[in-house]
Amino acid sequence: MSLASLLLEHPFPDAELLLHSVAVSMSAGDARAEAREVAEQLRAAGVQRGQAVAVQLPNDPHTITTMFGVWIAGAVFVPINPRFPAGEVSRILETVRPAILLRDAAATRLADPILYDGDVALVAWTSGTTGAPKPVAHAHSSYVELLDRVLTPLRGTGRDSRRPVAPNLVPVPLAVNAGIYNVLFGLRAGAAIVVMDGFDTRVFADLVKRFDVRSTVLPPAAMTMLADDEVVTDLSPLRFVRSITAPLSALQAVRFAEKFGVVVLNGYGQVEIGEVIGWTAADAREHPEKLGAVGRPHPGVAVKLVDVEHDIGRLFVRPPSTATALDPQRVDPDGYVDTGDLARVDDDGFVWIEGRAGDVINRGGNKVFPEQVEEVLRLAAGVSDAAVVGVPDARLGEVPVAFVVTNRDTSDEELRGLCREHLAPYKTPVAFHRVDALPRSEVGKVLRRELRSTLDAPDG
Repeated sequence: MSLASLLLEHPFPDAELLLHSVAVSMSAGDARAEAREVAEQLRAAGVQRGQAVAVQLPNDPHTITTMFGVWIAGAVFVPINPRFPAGEVSRILETVRPAILLRDAAATRLADPILYDGDVALVAWTSGTTGAPKPVAHAHSSYVELLDRVLTPLRGTGRDSRRPVAPNLVPVPLAVNAGIYNVLFGLRAGAAIVVMDGFDTRVFADLVKRFDVRSTVLPPAAMTMLADDEVVTDLSPLRFVRSITAPLSALQAVRFAEKFGVVVLNGYGQVEIGEVIGWTAADAREHPEKLGAVGRPHPGVAVKLVDVEHDIGRLFVRPPSTATALDPQRVDPDGYVDTGDLARVDDDGFVWIEGRAGDVINRGGNKVFPEQVEEVLRLAAGVSDAAVVGVPDARLGEVPVAFVVTNRDTSDEELRGLCREHLAPYKTPVAFHRVDALPRSEVGKVLRRELRSTLDAPDG
């Protein structure tokens, strides 16, 4: 099944399908016509089936029709963030080698394009939190399975498939996999799509009300922004928010849920494997005490822990399908994929992520999970954000160091005392650095490597 069919076979041709937070909107019929026109233009420009088309366009409905036009032409969609500098764009083009770059209403022909396998639909990128982002190729057939493994348990029974569902608000960039996934997720569910060009708390609240949005997705950083905004006090008629792109702490989930009366459905996945673990509305009703877990494995997904110590082990998952270019070194003989994350699984099958294996700080033989320390630091009245990294230490091997974003004067002694009140002494950071903001990826993940690079090794 081609992903192009999600638009070409949409059952409501006259209904508004693609909407924008500013003024652009188009019906399903108009979107189909525009996508077919893009496909014809690509063919006329010499794009062959299996070649890639790089697209560097703003977050609006025309970018969505361009994506479908690429697929109708039999080509591979390669999104590029419009805000990327020239050097980053050049690196992507050298890696993916597309036939054409579309940007600023112009098409630039590129030399020596790659011919991809005929089933490849798009090239997405890893988040780049532990190194340079890496390209990940997704096939049409496997991407449909990624959508259905999450959508099927959420659909429930008894819904009339002939009636449109509430619009799907997409508050993340269309240049990243999370944006593409949630556009396609909405279309697969029969929903109209509302896209935002940049996240703004008050624009988000207005769109929820204007388009009668009942369910949406939000990165944890966006949930924190909404919870912190004193002007935004109501998100009705919103009922469900699915957390995406980065780990959601129990503290932030509770803050958001209590302020807005919205059910928070956590989830877990990676670009290469899609979402593999998540919450259902039924689980949220029956297990409110487990808020903070990422949920239970989706249908068809198996999980196991490797090298378990004190109930925490390295998380391996076996999904029904994966990206076509998944690194074989990450797959064990039984088909399980090494996620690189540490987790525990409780007696009810809920999975709790403890952090990245590469981020755990080994302080003289004692393990420090950065996320645990960060959650305590965010309890301080003057701290709006925090990140903890490990740095080399001559005596202990590694020690934790904290970076904090503060909105009022907060002393090191206050932060150190808070950590000692809630944590074992060895988990307390040896230093606290104030920063204006934490470096984050396009989808909100903290770039710890950038923080670490700003530090010299402490004396110990």
